[in-house]
Parts: sequence; structure tokens; C-alpha cells
Amino acid sequence: MTIGVFMAEKQVRVGLAGFGTIGCGVAKLILEEAESIAAKTGLRLELGCVVDTDTESARPVKLPKSILTNDINRLLNDDTIQIGVELIGGTDAAKDVQLKMLDAGKDVVTANKALLAEHGNELYEAAHRNGRCIAFEGSCGGGIPIISAIRTGLVANNITAMYGIVNGTCNYILSEMTSKGEGFSEALAQAQNKGYAEADPTLDINGGDSAHKLAILASIAFGYEITLEDIFVEGIESVSKADIRYGGEMGYILKLLAIGQKDKEGKVSLCVYPSFIAKDNPLARVNGPFNAISIFGSAVGQVMYYGRGAGMMPTASAVVADIIDAALGNSVTTFRHLHLKPRSETELLIEKIGNCVSRFYIKVLAKNQPGVVAKYSKVLGDHDISISGALQHEGAGPNNTVPVVIITHSVQQKNMTAALVELAELDVLSGRPVCIRIVDIPEDKD
Repeated sequence: MTIGVFMAEKQVRVGLAGFGTIGCGVAKLILEEAESIAAKTGLRLELGCVVDTDTESARPVKLPKSILTNDINRLLNDDTIQIGVELIGGTDAAKDVQLKMLDAGKDVVTANKALLAEHGNELYEAAHRNGRCIAFEGSCGGGIPIISAIRTGLVANNITAMYGIVNGTCNYILSEMTSKGEGFSEALAQAQNKGYAEADPTLDINGGDSAHKLAILASIAFGYEITLEDIFVEGIESVSKADIRYGGEMGYILKLLAIGQKDKEGKVSLCVYPSFIAKDNPLARVNGPFNAISIFGSAVGQVMYYGRGAGMMPTASAVVADIIDAALGNSVTTFRHLHLKPRSETELLIEKIGNCVSRFYIKVLAKNQPGVVAKYSKVLGDHDISISGALQHEGAGPNNTVPVVIITHSVQQKNMTAALVELAELDVLSGRPVCIRIVDIPEDKD
């Protein structure tokens, strides 16, 4: 038997601040999918206004007449607009707009990861004070619904770890370097040509973008107020195709990982850095501009979320989903119950990078003379660093040196840091050693 339920449509007027790439995608979805959304949800989304400083440039979406304006007050002062969408980007102006939207009694939807990572705690307080919500699915993972997965789908779990490939630019570059043997500069230029990297890719390749996303994901996964200062960050600028090749010979693939881990005492370590992972790990098979986040929960075990992590339409999909969730009242309820351990308690639970334990890949250029192995082995041994494997090809490198790759057993970062200083001073080695962490992602097996 089929039961039909008639549901009267509810009109929901939306104000959009920012008409760039993502803003165009959001407007396109609202205008083109209004019938489909109404049929599925009973909500008739309507653009009340679109605000941008540039009202002249051509865009890939045509707005109804009189919708586009450069006056933010048209959005703020229109009481028929229930939801304000901030897609301006940056932090200063965007923060001001979000605070004004909240003070005007509007729920806020945003994809602004930098703003939430740097000022999220202040904005959340303002939202609670005004009895409104901030929905931010589009801020992490593009079209991957990772925020809702953590906040609702996995809420019954004590999340103990997450390992994420959350920057498509870096993943594309490393994938090209791995599969085609290209150098970093070549791979970056290709990423820019294909639109996967900005003209100024600094925030992507230095790990900053991944750190913004980790700050947001870790705060809701662990229930802590997190700041960017809590996260240790290294980018991929110094990665060479030679190290990717040598790591591959040892059974590893290089990825830029955003890692959050919580121990039994509640201490959390938060890091973004190039990481060698085993070739048979599912994350090792995430290539090109795609993103993936692997999460470990106390009840569910390991789950992995995969998809397009950026781009106009994937991110617009997440933003419009947030608009619908806010209009249905779900986001308000979920946001009201977002409880984060305050900074006064959180700061004491952030593990310093020096205490973090890892295995390491080390490459040294050893001079072709007797006694070299004994000397670098002694330095490592003096810092309680044990060698688990090594790789050395025949043939001389620059200045009559031979590249030697060493894989270590697990050791604290501070021991490795001290050892690297001494290795750089050895007269039997040339130049500074290369050091890359090896991340052993747990396997979820029966």
C-alpha cells in the first residue's frame, strides 16, 4: 500500500553575499533545481538578493533582474530573507558580514574555512547569543558531507583518529610526481593549467589550507575548541621526485595528510605534513584532485569518505544542502547542541609535536669512503633511533656521494630533530638530510 502525504510548499528566501566561483554555483543550483528541491523537501528556495562589490563582470549564471547589488544592507535589512550565505572569502570583511547577519536574526551558511579556523569560536558564540545557527558543510571536503557525518552520523562514537587528504591541489601534484616522475615545479604548473591550483598556490602547498580544514574537523570530532596554533604544519614545497621514487621502492606512497589523534587520556595531536603511507592503504589510492578522510570511531571502526574536495558545483552542493537543513530547522537544533571543551581546558590537552611518535624516512648523501655507515649509525643510536630498513643503489651521486635511504622504527620527534642536527654536521655526509614521516594508519580487520 502506498501512502501519499500532501505537503504545502514553504517559501525560503536566501541572501547571498559573494558572487565568485562558489557563489555562482550556489545561485545556479537554487535557480535551476528549485522544482526538484521543492518536490523532495517542500521548500521553495528563492534568491532574495546577491551582494558583490563587482556587479558588472559576466558570470556563468544569469540572475533575475534587480537581484545583484553591491549594497549589503539590502540583505541585512530585508526581514523576508531568513538565511544569509557568506561566500566572500578571506577573514576580515567576511567576519564582519557574518556577525551582521547573525545580529539581523538570520541563520548563516558559509564555506569559509579560513574564517572558521581563525575566528570560529567567536562566531559560534555570536550565533548562540542571537539564537541562530552557523552551518558550514562546504568548508571542508567540498562535496563530501563530512561535517554532517561527524556531527550526526558518528555522534555515538568516541572518535580517536582521523587521517585526511583534504587539499586537492597538493594531492594532484603528488599524484603527478608519483605516476609520471615529474618534478614539483612541473606538476604545480600542470595543476595551475588545469585549474586545480590558484595563480598564487602558497596556502595550498604550504599546508595552510589543510590546517584550516583540520582545525574545523578536529574541533567537532573531538569536541575541543581548536585554534590554528594547535596544529603543526609542513607543506610539500621541498618534496623531490627522487624521494617519492625511493619511498616507492620501499613500499610507500607520499600524501599530504591532515592528522588528528586522541589518546586514552584525551590528549590530542594535530599535524599536517607530507607522509609516506603503505601502498595498500585505501588513502594511497586517492589520486588527482580528489579528497578522502578516514575516521576511526569506538563503535563503527574505520569509515572513509571520498569525493571531489573542491570546485564550483561540489562545494555549491554542500552549501545548498546547508541552506535546506537550516530552513528545515535541523541546523538550528544541531548547532544549539554543539558543545566544545573551552580553551582553558583544551590548551592543556594539545600534545606538542616533539612528543609525537612516528617512524621516519631519512635520506642522506654519504661520501664514498670507509666508516660512513658506522658514523651515521652511531648518531642515530645515540638518540635511541633504531634502523628497520635501508636502501642504497650502486653508483655515485653528486660530489662522489651515494644516496642512502634509512627507515627507522618508531621514535619521538624530538629525538629525530636532535639527530638530524648532528647528521648535518657529519663530515662523511654531504648537505642536509631529508626527513619524511611514515604514518602507519591502523587497519580495521575482523
